[in-house]
Amino acid sequence: MTTCIKYVIKVSDKEVEIDDKVVKILNTYVRTEMSLEQLAEALGLDGWSEAYEFVKKIPAWIAWTPAILWRREMEKCEGADEIKIVKI
Repeated sequence: MTTCIKYVIKVSDKEVEIDDKVVKILNTYVRTEMSLEQLAEALGLDGWSEAYEFVKKIPAWIAWTPAILWRREMEKCEGADEIKIVKI
């Protein structure tokens, strides 16, 4: 029995599901001088304050995980017997 875990970050009234696209944006954020305003725009959030709230909630290991590894891990969810959604 395989179990897949999907992560969702709740910011204000929005929920951001962590997929390879979001991980790629986070990789750029932690490795460059991307501002909170730019992060908010890339994630579809309403300004730097929501982006700041998002950054405070996201586990650091997710932000530093390469997007290709995240995608491969999420591909396993397609054949999983059970999918758990973790809301942070």
